Amino acid sequence: MAFLARALRQSNSRLSSRCPAVAASCRWISPTPAAGSPEAGAAVAPADPELPPPREPVGGARVELPPNPEDALEVFVDGHAVRIPKGFTVLQACEVAGVDIPRFCYHSRLSIAGNCRMCLVEVEKSPKPVASCAMPALPGMKIKTNTPVAKKAREGVMEFLLMNHPLDCPICDQGGECDLQDQSMAFGADRGRFTEMKRSVVDKNLGPLVKTVMTRCIQCTRCVRFATEVAGVQDLGMLGRGSGEEIGTYVEKLMTSELSGNVIDICPVGALTSKPFAFKARNWELKGTETIDVTDAVGSNIRVDSRGPEVMRIVPRLNEDINEEWISDKTRFCYDGLKRQRLNDPMIRGPDGRFKAVTWRDALAVVAEVLHQVKPEEITGVAGKLSDAESMMALKDFVNRMGSDKVLCEGNGPNPPADLRSNYLMNTGIAGLEKADVFLLVGTQPRVEAAIVNARIRKTVRATQAKVGYIGPPADFNYDHAHLGTGPQTLVEIAEGRHPFCSVLQSAKNPVIIAGAGLFDREDQDALFSTIETVAKKFNVTRPDWNGLNVLLLHAAQAAALDLGLVANPAESIKSAKFLYLMGADDISLDKLPEDAFVVYQGHHGDKAVYRANVILPSSAFSEKEGTYENTEGCTQWTIPAVPTVGDARDDWKIIRALSEVAGVQLPYDSLSAVRDRISTVAPNLIHVDEKEPCTISAEVKPPVKQQKFEEIIIGALYATVFSRYSRLRIKAARTRKRPIGTALEQCLIYPTATSLAPHPAGMVLHCAATTTVSPPAARPCRLHHGACGALLHPARALGLEHLPRLLVGAGDARADRAVCRVRRRVRYEEDEDEDDDEEWGHNEDVARMERYTEDARDQALLVKARVDDEVEVVLVFKGPFDPNNIEYLEKGVEWDDFKSRLQ
Repeated sequence: MAFLARALRQSNSRLSSRCPAVAASCRWISPTPAAGSPEAGAAVAPADPELPPPREPVGGARVELPPNPEDALEVFVDGHAVRIPKGFTVLQACEVAGVDIPRFCYHSRLSIAGNCRMCLVEVEKSPKPVASCAMPALPGMKIKTNTPVAKKAREGVMEFLLMNHPLDCPICDQGGECDLQDQSMAFGADRGRFTEMKRSVVDKNLGPLVKTVMTRCIQCTRCVRFATEVAGVQDLGMLGRGSGEEIGTYVEKLMTSELSGNVIDICPVGALTSKPFAFKARNWELKGTETIDVTDAVGSNIRVDSRGPEVMRIVPRLNEDINEEWISDKTRFCYDGLKRQRLNDPMIRGPDGRFKAVTWRDALAVVAEVLHQVKPEEITGVAGKLSDAESMMALKDFVNRMGSDKVLCEGNGPNPPADLRSNYLMNTGIAGLEKADVFLLVGTQPRVEAAIVNARIRKTVRATQAKVGYIGPPADFNYDHAHLGTGPQTLVEIAEGRHPFCSVLQSAKNPVIIAGAGLFDREDQDALFSTIETVAKKFNVTRPDWNGLNVLLLHAAQAAALDLGLVANPAESIKSAKFLYLMGADDISLDKLPEDAFVVYQGHHGDKAVYRANVILPSSAFSEKEGTYENTEGCTQWTIPAVPTVGDARDDWKIIRALSEVAGVQLPYDSLSAVRDRISTVAPNLIHVDEKEPCTISAEVKPPVKQQKFEEIIIGALYATVFSRYSRLRIKAARTRKRPIGTALEQCLIYPTATSLAPHPAGMVLHCAATTTVSPPAARPCRLHHGACGALLHPARALGLEHLPRLLVGAGDARADRAVCRVRRRVRYEEDEDEDDDEEWGHNEDVARMERYTEDARDQALLVKARVDDEVEVVLVFKGPFDPNNIEYLEKGVEWDDFKSRLQ
């Protein structure tokens, strides 16, 4: 839309010459400067007083000139003198002077292609227009951007681009935010002369995330360069020549990059769009809310586009210090999980084991009554991986006022190194990684844990040929690296100077060590971090002018939890708990929890911890509340509510505040600002938004390390958030990968064709992956009530169960006219463009041997028998009237024929 703005400025200038009074009321208001633009580069020199005043630089940003005057040069843009650093192109010089130059192929973060020719300008003494994006600026160069020659050249280029472009703007998802639309209006001609038949191109199947309409492609090659340079995959390329030129995948394959969704943003036309967002909404119907991502510890800046109460899409927001302008696919496509398996009302488990919806007053009264019946030391609070700082502060204060100090955050291990902030933060900073020349990765796989951090490392490796050493299980990185070993012994050898990689570290100017947060879960974590600090001191990783010792956290709540002091030992706290308060904590192990313990689950999704809960308190998701989060580098940011809360849910800290009043230990804050004032007394750094406090390093003598190999944490990284586990888009995307990058549960899902999200009097609604917590003991029944429309087969080897139970599930929703199942015997990923559930999730003999037995016409039941590794699992999905007597738990030993006879 910047080009339409330029046309408005030009019309205002013409208007001012004819009618000054009217022009005064139609003045152009310059946009607010946005710091950090990579193009804006220098100061505009004083211009001739006879010329009109110079315009503001494009984007409003300025970058300081080099301290050495010889590293800068002066050019003239439309008569204005501009000083720019050496190496700037003509296009960048024009942007510094405040002139918008149209472009399609040029992107500031990609290599220069110069193939669209839309950026033509006239340069004095040049025989013809030049491509400004590819022409280096020279001292004294005189550039003219608005001459008849330049205008005519751009009109000709636009005519060629539109020659084969289809006229389907009304049905194109890019309509309204399309660069081709804007530039054709601002710089194109008002008519075309092409009367021949337009060409068409066969669409490519890039997977479930990116939709292609290749007839719209103008061959700008942005997507090709992004995939090759930023994502590090050779999935896309240019094929053919002349009129047969097209972008494709060389061979028939899918995009497997964890950053593939960014091609949607950089495509200037409607050739690459979001497949889940197709035909859902127009951009002018959406309300954009600038917030941050909480699916990992990076804290990528995003914009949540919503319509009414529903999140429609998530797109990136520029932040040079964190995510630049990229986001991972996990961030972009997790939003559909925000509306599935949500908890709407407070619930209490009755004597029959079923949940019953109650009022907030009744639910809090029950919790308060139980609190006063247990001893203070038997109370434990656990914050989940998505908890904001305000909620964790309230939980800690509440548990402390009840007389207990057992408050922890899942994912931080039994003894997190919380004495100094530098022990658990990325001290170099994400942007600071670009200054490194050697990387040592210890027990971390950034490509899976934090794709944006991995993109920074790859950017540095490509730009400076930095060396990368890796200690951990075999991993698939998208840059060259040396696999040094799989366990701590390699790290000890480096600390003692006996490893060949020591010479690389010794010669480095700015070495960086990145340790994975998965090390927190090891019993020898103290010794490991002591060894890492020894390596850091030995090879000048930490010095007054450089701190290259980093920890890459996994979850959004980890850093703030350690700042606030949520450091209790999980195993000891849960083992002695008679009252357990789970605030969004679903992945913490409850195996050692006493059977008579009272469990309160406060969260926004009905996930694994719900099955053990006695009381459920619904809370808001990150897109529905304002909260404070600290990312892995220690930068504090806020989430902004984009949509209203679901049902009767409330913010986490408000629930705890209300509970404290009912329990007689009222917390001393009633507003969000008051909670933040309380936080400032414990962790002042959490109050300074978008700022980072410097950290110090301190090494201590710790016991020796154990010779246990570093474990893969792919499972925890990809599905760390509860709404990622319920995101069908994420599950479908995982199926397209060449390697297994999901949980063992994901490899054997049965997907429903219809779901009911509203609570039913018969019990709480469960569906999809919500049935993933079948308990190993066969004596414990697992019941799914009316409204459950899906089930899950549990291979014993996948879940690590000693005895394989047989699970019988009934789905009584009348809308579930059919349900299909898919069992995976071995990992194999496919993608079918057909959106029909039967086709996409249906029977597949290549994946598992399945046999349909019968379909009884009387009760309209669909029986499926699946055989996996000589062990039989049985699933029954009802299509017709619901009969609770048919919901049973089949213990091992019950014959299939006996069960079949019961149905008949």
